[in-house]
Amino acid sequence: MDQKEALAKINNLREQINHHNYRYYVLDTPEISDYAYDQLMKELIDLETLFPELMTSDSPSQRVGGVPLSAFQQVTHTIPMLSLDNSYDPGDLREFDKRIRKAIGERVEYVVELKIDGLSVALRYEDGRFVQGATRGDGYVGEDITLNLRTIKSIPLKLKEEEDLEVRGEVYISREKFAELNQKQEEKGEALFANPRNAAAGSLRQLDSKVTAQRPLDIFVFNIQTMEHKVFQTHSEGLEYLKSQGFKTSMYEICQDIDEVIEQCEKWARQRNELPFDIDGLVIKVNDLQLREQLGSKSKSPRWAIAYKFPAEQQKTFVQDIVVQVGRTGALTPTAVLDPVRVAGSVISRATLHNEDYIRQKDIRIGDRVWIQKAGDVIPEVVSVIFDERTGHEQEFVMPKACPTCGHQTTRLEGEAVTRCMNAACPDQLRRGIIHFVSRNAMNIEGLGESIVALLLDNKLIQDVADLYYLKKEDLIPLERMGEKSAQNLMDAIEKSKGNDLERVIFGLGIKLVGERAAGLLADAFGSMDRLIHASYEEITAIPEIGDKMAESLVAFLKEESNLYIIGKLKAAGVNMENQTINDEQVEKKFEGQTFVLTGTLEKYTRNEAKEIIERLGGRVSGSVSKKTSYVLAGTEAGSKLDKAVELGVKVIDENEFEKML
Repeated sequence: MDQKEALAKINNLREQINHHNYRYYVLDTPEISDYAYDQLMKELIDLETLFPELMTSDSPSQRVGGVPLSAFQQVTHTIPMLSLDNSYDPGDLREFDKRIRKAIGERVEYVVELKIDGLSVALRYEDGRFVQGATRGDGYVGEDITLNLRTIKSIPLKLKEEEDLEVRGEVYISREKFAELNQKQEEKGEALFANPRNAAAGSLRQLDSKVTAQRPLDIFVFNIQTMEHKVFQTHSEGLEYLKSQGFKTSMYEICQDIDEVIEQCEKWARQRNELPFDIDGLVIKVNDLQLREQLGSKSKSPRWAIAYKFPAEQQKTFVQDIVVQVGRTGALTPTAVLDPVRVAGSVISRATLHNEDYIRQKDIRIGDRVWIQKAGDVIPEVVSVIFDERTGHEQEFVMPKACPTCGHQTTRLEGEAVTRCMNAACPDQLRRGIIHFVSRNAMNIEGLGESIVALLLDNKLIQDVADLYYLKKEDLIPLERMGEKSAQNLMDAIEKSKGNDLERVIFGLGIKLVGERAAGLLADAFGSMDRLIHASYEEITAIPEIGDKMAESLVAFLKEESNLYIIGKLKAAGVNMENQTINDEQVEKKFEGQTFVLTGTLEKYTRNEAKEIIERLGGRVSGSVSKKTSYVLAGTEAGSKLDKAVELGVKVIDENEFEKML
């Protein structure tokens, strides 16, 4: 068989396998036996092995997993993956509808969708080919899990149209497949998964995609984030288009008013357990896309959608004890130790009691029988005490006057509900602060987990986060579980983290109320740690999204001598204290007046990254090739846009030529 015959046969096999994948995994109506399917796949793999040059990334044979990764790369979402405001009863929904109608002055059509209890992901397609998938992360930045998502057979690797689009979906595991997965875990003597959602999330974050390929993951796609060539009038039109392209979409209903929406919510509250997968509520969206644009979004959620959460499942259990944990800000948090009980799919043995006032308000005592639930179906909480079952032997809880870790006197500041240990050298505060500093979303120092941090503290090798940058390899080698190679890897990871951008340093410092998003805004606004240290309260509150309380906390933190000492030590060790983001005003607009078209898969950049570079340098990026196109930047597996460029005589460049132009 020559290459031409092989290509025709391979294309035919791929079409057949994709068709049967769609019938089996999306429509649930298989046409052939598992054996016949396996024979088609075997024939395809054999041919691709004989002709490796004919292998493509969208081949169904690529769903088995690839070479393990050492870590996930970060992905900045083109469109933020916002969360939703929650509602819990019909009154909340009517308030939502009232706000919508007040803003637009007319009656509104809604789409009601099932709220799948899984993990939210973004899928990006270029010229109809799946090129990148990412977790939601913080809504602005997620992790690249493309290889793992390729293993999910209900995700089409190639669309029916050569379209550029990004969609959002929810990865989940059905109840039946979850039971089978746990049975296999038990047979292998391995730990069982707590619930389908945890199993799905853990499977997607495997560094070895071959492990992910063994897990029964599925997906419902529920939104078009961006699209290059088509425009829809309604969300429901978009869902029908996604179906036509091979995506699996959740069932939905179009409702003409809020009364019909409430009927759907009540119906699914009764029938949720009849579904083959877990849902924790419904999502209500304005159907008209132009009205959505008009309504806009808040910083963390759209104004045109709301989640309706089902009432939480409650179970009875016994409070064995109340213990106190010390957080990285010195906050003492009481926690109820419970008789283990299964709630909403997972076993609960502890529940936070927040603070002293919470315990007094609910009159929770050691030895009480209580009702518990998972707030938002996630966080265990004590709902109420069953007073009728008290025996008289219950003990009242008293917040300790001394820190349980360091013995320092505790303080409850006026106006605060939290009791704190004010000792900055408290071991628990130090440990938790360092764990936060080295975490993935902060300085991301690989290999420096909780156990290693505890080892460094126990051996008095570090006393604060800055001491990490003064460690020597010979300090580490004698430690338990730390050989020469592990020590060198850790030193390399610490050294690498010095080059992190300023926003990671700000977030890593653990300033009360300053999260990742705020750290990024501060880095962009002030540009350097020095300017941030000397910024006034008024300058800080002038930044959109930075409120009074956050500004007060930040100013107080940066006035504290011990904090300035640590920042100084970090700077002296070579940790970057400047914002490395390029200022548009400082960049030469060398692509002014030039139009680029991007096609195929780029190796050094994502398509969005290349687009941002071109636009920053004054150029524009178009989705179609014409005589007015200046350049076509072509990667591997370029499609019809490359053919059009050749036909029109438009200059085609690869990534190397593009970099020379830069």
